[in-house]
Amino acid sequence: MSVGVAESTSVAAARLPKIAWGKGLALTDVDGKRYLDGSGGPAVYCLGHGNEEVNQAIKDQLDRIAHGYRYNFTSDPLEELTERIGRLCGGTLKQMVFVCGGSEAVESALKLALQYHACRGEMSRHRFISRERSWHGNTLGALALSGFRERRLSFEGALVEVPRLSPANVYRPPAGVAPEDAGRHCAQELEDKILEMGPQTVAAFVFEPVVGAAGGVVPAPPGYAKRVREICDRHGVLMIADEVMCGAGRCGTWRALDHDGVFPDIMTVAKGLAGGYLPLGAAIYSDKVAGPIQAVDGGPQTGHTFTGHTAACAAGVAVQRIVEREGLVERVRVKGEAFKQTLADALAGIPHIGDIRGRGFFTGIEIVQDRGSKEPFAADKALYLKIRSRALANGLICYPSGGNVDGIKGDTVILSPPYNATDSELDEIAARFAKSLRQALTDIGA
Repeated sequence: MSVGVAESTSVAAARLPKIAWGKGLALTDVDGKRYLDGSGGPAVYCLGHGNEEVNQAIKDQLDRIAHGYRYNFTSDPLEELTERIGRLCGGTLKQMVFVCGGSEAVESALKLALQYHACRGEMSRHRFISRERSWHGNTLGALALSGFRERRLSFEGALVEVPRLSPANVYRPPAGVAPEDAGRHCAQELEDKILEMGPQTVAAFVFEPVVGAAGGVVPAPPGYAKRVREICDRHGVLMIADEVMCGAGRCGTWRALDHDGVFPDIMTVAKGLAGGYLPLGAAIYSDKVAGPIQAVDGGPQTGHTFTGHTAACAAGVAVQRIVEREGLVERVRVKGEAFKQTLADALAGIPHIGDIRGRGFFTGIEIVQDRGSKEPFAADKALYLKIRSRALANGLICYPSGGNVDGIKGDTVILSPPYNATDSELDEIAARFAKSLRQALTDIGA
């Protein structure tokens, strides 16, 4: 696959291989070429492909009924999934709105925040704050939050104005800030912005505990989330954790923010919730948020036709049963550091590896022109696209992205294998990625 001028990771290339079938980590196209799914697609396929137990659960549900409209009926899958997620989240995160994916989950989270403040008589709280180098989804509200230049450009002018703060990134802290001070500095930025806007105007702060596509897997700096929690509480601002990509076990705890010892007021999950077997996401909210909403409106006002889709919830139940029964979240926690070391060993000797980071089976590799200065390669070299092309040729699916430094320059790759990937499969992912990266660097004359 050649890299053309119009190619990007935001728009499907003109020529793509056609998928035929998949089993576990292996994907096969119609020409018989096999690929190892090293990123679980876009960090979705937490159990790999073709899991017979999940498929059977979906088939059994379809034989009973595909979809009982949520505002006419509840259902066993809906009730079981609600109980499971509440138990896995802990705290009072026990209320939820089920939707069809991550963007809808973020939209629902925004609406829940607005409804909460409205039910408390604070209609002036209608503004949101987010961060640069963040990605929250393709719907207009989620896109307005997002600091992802390539994916915003065509829609600028139609997006609600959302102030965006500095990325909370230890590898690339704000100018003049030491890496160890990044968390404190970025949290203070939030408080300063709330005070500048007027706390009475701010509904919520929205952030990814571990930034995915826009940053190339950037965990929150130590202490950052706790400071954010304190600041939000001090000013009556809701804290929304977008865990669409990093949650549902991907980081070695079911809630990614659990690493930081913090509970949000609202959180979103999607990708790993049903593992890609059917489209499913959720906006999950606490008793604090539920109380006024329930008292004034009787419930959330953010449902739609496919809210709590019965077969999709059955898929989620089946996936989460397997994840829990087989101890896969704990496996991800234990194996995550070993996988990063395997990657580091495979990439040894490449002078352009700037950073290998992440949590659990959510790993990012940042490639730089100069390791000492952290200077990225020129954007016109499109290194991240060449990595994707070489990886596909070598039978590896990975998740590259560009622009992580300033919206234009910067090359990162995400590797996020299924939670049940074997040790030998993890070794093979690392080996194929290292080979592909070396080839791509040669392609640009590095």
